[in-house]
Order: sequence, then structure tokens, then C-alpha cells
Amino acid sequence: MRLVTVSSLDALSRGRACASLAEALPRAVVVLQDLLDDGTVVRRTLRPGFAPQRETTPLEHGCPSCAVRLDLVPALARLQEAGAEHVVVGLSPGVPAATATRALQHLLDRPPVVESAVLACSPAAVEDRIWDGQTLAEAGCTAVDGDERTCGEFLVEELAFADTVLLADPDLVPVDAEQRARGVQLLRELARHADVVEHGAEVRPGRHRPAEALHRAASGCLEPPRGAPSSPFSTVVHRVERPLHPERFRHALSALAAGCCWLRGHVCLAVVPEHRILVQGIGPRVWLENAGPWPVEPRPGFRDAPGAGTDAAGADLVPAGPAEHATVLAATGADLDAAEMTALLTACQLTEEELLSGITGLTDPFGISSPN
Repeated sequence: MRLVTVSSLDALSRGRACASLAEALPRAVVVLQDLLDDGTVVRRTLRPGFAPQRETTPLEHGCPSCAVRLDLVPALARLQEAGAEHVVVGLSPGVPAATATRALQHLLDRPPVVESAVLACSPAAVEDRIWDGQTLAEAGCTAVDGDERTCGEFLVEELAFADTVLLADPDLVPVDAEQRARGVQLLRELARHADVVEHGAEVRPGRHRPAEALHRAASGCLEPPRGAPSSPFSTVVHRVERPLHPERFRHALSALAAGCCWLRGHVCLAVVPEHRILVQGIGPRVWLENAGPWPVEPRPGFRDAPGAGTDAAGADLVPAGPAEHATVLAATGADLDAAEMTALLTACQLTEEELLSGITGLTDPFGISSPN
């Protein structure tokens, strides 16, 4: 059985995308799953030549993973036994595609082939979604109480994992052409690895590569920019070799993140030089995480990638996980000033005098001395 998974922030975009895919794949079965506020899962199955089916499953724990594991997996197993060859799965809004594919690979006796992981979205709303500080629950994008992810966090995670972005403007919402074009440019810059398409017929089978998708979605991963930047958006990569002074970096972090839709990478802080500190900033949120000791060997990254060299700003491209203790940050946003951002980060390094004096007594303003 071959699958196309469709993740989304809203049911309208998901419905539009699934209808477009069904038109392009007239023999495919379409499965739409929705997780309601009371923990009930509603699943609709549209199978060519059969009447539409609607089933409900009450869950004791109404969480996305339970919805996938207890409802979607058994439903797909039955379709597989019935001989379904191609299935389009429209996931409940806010459910990550990685959650579904992981469950299907581990829980089905004959795991299906995921041909494409598609993110359905309205491009005109992407930039606003990224800068929205509300959680998914507060924004009404998920029925799961206490889901602290923001809309921007979900989008960036899905853009990293997906191989295709299907532009799906809800019919009920008027679309501003200029804002839509800007949103398409942002999508192309945030996910240069992905196809950005207007119709399901443009989705290319066989684009999903699980190992690459998981690598891109890994916390702290720095994927190489591929192809030309989409003006006005660009990605700037910064690298400094010396450890950073924690207080100076704390003061500079807000300025480094200002105007960045997405800031990510890792830093070497003088207060914990033996540990790799991950940095993630999406819209208004920026956070740090102690990832433990630095890796002994370099991991695949920019230097192993086709076309590695420099980014649009001329900055050297660097490994995703270097063995040496270096700071590497990548910032994606509109009209970024690469020189200003490089100067900010460079000023955070320990000076020659500080290195020679072996400064001690540094405080940890971030509270990240120990791994989580």
C-alpha cells in the first residue's frame, strides 16, 4: 500500500488539498481524521465506487498519538487487507506527519510506503501564523488542551519534515494576491528542499525519504540552503570559533532573533564549553536547550551537501554538527542585515584577554548548565 500523508493547521486547507489529490489520483482512497474537543475521533473514508463512510471512536486520552495509534492505524490495516493500493491520509489539524508515519511503520505488519509527506497551507497566512504567539490550543488549531506549541513551531517542524507543500487557499477566505505571493516566497525559503505546488497533480511520488526527513526535523539541525533565495527572504549563516560570553550573548540574542522567522543552530558558551547548546527561534519565541557533550565526529551537513560553499550573503557554509566546539547560527527572514548580525555574534566571543586570563566566575544566565 502506498500513502500520501497530508498535515495542516486547519481543516479547510486540508480538505482543499485532499480534494486536489483525489482529483489527481482518482483510484485512491481518501481518509480524513478529526480529533474533537471531547477526545472523540471522527474518521471519514471516501473510496471510489463505495458510499462514503463515517465512524467515530471515543478515546480515553484524546491526544494526537492515541488518535493515530488507536484509530488510524487499524483503519489503514483494514484497507490494506481489502486491497487498497493508494491512500491519501488527511491528518487531524495540528497532528505532525512524523507522528503518523512513525506509528504506521512500527505498528502495521506490512508497513506502507509513504510516497509523499505533504503540508497543506494557505500561503497568505503563513507569515502571520509564524509570528502568532498563541499556542495551537489557544488559536483553535487543535482540540488538545495544554498543547504549548505555537502555530509557527508546528509549521516550521512540518516544513522541515515534508517533501511537498501544497498551496491550499480555503474557499471561504478572501485571498490577498500580494500577501499570497509573499507567503509563497517565504515557504520556498523556509523549505528549499521541498516542492511548492498549486495542485495535487504536481505532487511527485517517491519524494519522501524517511531518514532525510527525520534529519531535517531534528532539533538543532542546520540544513544547507539549496538554490537561490526567494526575495525578499533569505537565509544568513554565521559561524564563530571562540566560546561566547554568556551575558553578552544573552543581551545580543534578542537582536539576533529580531525579524527572523526562523533562527536555529548551536552555540558554545564559555560557562559550559563542553556542552553543545541548541538554539531555536520561531517567530516571537526563542529558546535554548543543552544537548550534552559535543559529538566526537562531524555529522552530515553543509560540507557533505551538493553545492556546498556559500549562502546568498557570501557566508561560508558549515557542518550541521561539527566535532569542534564552534558556534553556528542560521537565520531566515526578510531583508536581513548579514553584516550587522555577524558583528553582533562576533562581539559575543571571548576576547584575547579573556582567553589568556582564563576568566572564571561566569554566571549561567540561561540556567542550562545541565542537559534536560
